Amino acid sequence: MGIKIAKFGGTSLADAAQFRKVAAILQADLDRRYVVPSAPGKRFPTDEKVTDLLYKCYAMASAEQSIDCVFDAISARYLEIIRQLGMDLDFTPYLDTVKQNILGGASMDYAASRGEYLNGIILAQYLGYTFIDAAEVIFFNRNGVFDQEKTNAVMGERLEQTDYAVIPGFYGSLPDGKIKTFSRGGSDITGSIVARAAQADLYENWTDVPGFLVADPRIVDNPEVIRYITYRELRELSYMGATVLHEDAVFPVSKCGIPINIRNTNDPAAEGTMIVPQRTEEHSNYRVVTGITGHKGYSIVTIEKDMMNSELGFGRRVLQVFEKHNVSFEHLPTGIDTMSVVLATSAITGKTDSIIADLQKETEPDSIEIISGLALLAVVGHGMSRTTGTAGKLFAALGAGGVNIRTLDQGSSEMSIIIGVVEQDFQKSIRLIYNAFMK
Repeated sequence: MGIKIAKFGGTSLADAAQFRKVAAILQADLDRRYVVPSAPGKRFPTDEKVTDLLYKCYAMASAEQSIDCVFDAISARYLEIIRQLGMDLDFTPYLDTVKQNILGGASMDYAASRGEYLNGIILAQYLGYTFIDAAEVIFFNRNGVFDQEKTNAVMGERLEQTDYAVIPGFYGSLPDGKIKTFSRGGSDITGSIVARAAQADLYENWTDVPGFLVADPRIVDNPEVIRYITYRELRELSYMGATVLHEDAVFPVSKCGIPINIRNTNDPAAEGTMIVPQRTEEHSNYRVVTGITGHKGYSIVTIEKDMMNSELGFGRRVLQVFEKHNVSFEHLPTGIDTMSVVLATSAITGKTDSIIADLQKETEPDSIEIISGLALLAVVGHGMSRTTGTAGKLFAALGAGGVNIRTLDQGSSEMSIIIGVVEQDFQKSIRLIYNAFMK
């Protein structure tokens, strides 16, 4: 028997009907031995996620305000799930403990993590699985950095002794026993950690979408599902805005080559997207471009100076100015006598004048220009490095559509091309690129 890890997102466990779908998925394949649940998500568009309600409780308790109304809404969510599932579970003591701890000054991380913790208890009871508190098997050091080796050892030993278990996502514990969470969406990371510790054959990440899509469905009508994608391609797409999977969830499984399968809880028969270490010939949906994504809200600072390329330390001095102002850069398109720094506009808001003054002092340039209102698009795909004319096809599509490229950056691996356009052309550019390569 193989081992599969099944992580279920918030919408997959938002109510009793979704719990039943999850149970059916698990019972259909007994290799799905370890389950990682998120907190209950939205049941309808105007609903609130339980985690958001818990953050509210923490904020209100910190301000010495009554949390009764908000916590009653949280309790009602869980009690309704238990009632509709027909479970014989006295859940009031668990809820009372969480409420009293929040009122007693427990940390924000503790409050935020209780959504997964409480959902895990219910799911384990409903399935008849062992409940393993993540605080007992996932560890952070005293600086709040995830301790992967200790976690892998302790969790691996615990799982060896347990045939079927539920491990809540999103959190672990510090050396003093206090709760520490991952960043928002961190249940994806927990699933990956469990997969590595269990030496799983597959990590299934169940959500409410059919898999990774080539482009944002809010921009492109009915975009194709990406059947296969590599860890590296996923990293590139996640960095530039794709949000189906937390980008840090790749690292634990990539260490040991465990594939990740993105699946849809509401359509379990669909194959979804398989995230693999490397592409092979068996990947029948091979395309030049794997995915297209991007973000708005960027600026580009362009510094011009004759003979810049022969001036020792010029680039270092430029980047030191941005480091001094606590600004990180996204890309560095350069020419013989120009150096451009692409960065988030929000990072330089209110700092522009002082940054320009420091750049003037450190580099004595001929000119400095700042252009805002840019969007960055990432066109990602391993096939681009093997296919002649990819860049030409891309530029031709944008040119034919009347889009002017403001900046361009292509990595030496040729797996991604980053294009800067004015924000007004953002959606249009994605549609033009999609139509050029996918139709």
